[in-house]
Amino acid sequence: MIFELDNVELYFKNKRILNGIYLKAETGKVTAILGRNGCGKSSLLNIAFGNLKPKYKLIRLNNKPQLKPLYSTGIAKYLPQYNFIPNGMKLSFIFKLYALDWDVFTEKFDAFSIYKNHKFKALSGGERRLIETYIILKSESKIVFLDEPFSHLSPLHIETIKQLIAEEKKMKAIIISDHMYQHIIEASDVIYLLQNGTTKQIKKLTELEDYQYLSEGALN
Repeated sequence: MIFELDNVELYFKNKRILNGIYLKAETGKVTAILGRNGCGKSSLLNIAFGNLKPKYKLIRLNNKPQLKPLYSTGIAKYLPQYNFIPNGMKLSFIFKLYALDWDVFTEKFDAFSIYKNHKFKALSGGERRLIETYIILKSESKIVFLDEPFSHLSPLHIETIKQLIAEEKKMKAIIISDHMYQHIIEASDVIYLLQNGTTKQIKKLTELEDYQYLSEGALN
């Protein structure tokens, strides 16, 4: 699967937020979007998924224009920055709802085994984030959008999620955005920098310093 987002124009109250955007992701690769807070990364993911309607956009799947929003087709999953699972749902029910095996999950994350019959609200912020990221990554789809998946996670859980991303990219095109750039760089195969409303593909990591996204020497 090759996913392309092209020619995006987004305005908020007559102010142009995004313009001249191009983004490509494909099965077998993790595509990262880096950029400063407030530059439009979340808006871009919402446009790609179909939650946000810009003035103009073009989405292509395998070089064919896609007119229906991706959320309506079932081929894409999206992890938003906020919690999307209702607080009152039991974890056992959540995993059934997404057709995922609880035992397979707890083999990877054994500390969660005691929570099977707990409600989602009983978990800490980091635990909720981990559950939601796991569900979005493991659910059946061809394209995955992850907005801040490492937020609130412990260092150990971040590493496990990065391993999971590496496994799932064999079957899926994964687009990821997070302010924790070190983890994004390690987890991704292709990097785009979103700056001044447009995307630039980063060919060498030192370009992140050249474009002043990172301070000089930050990559050392």
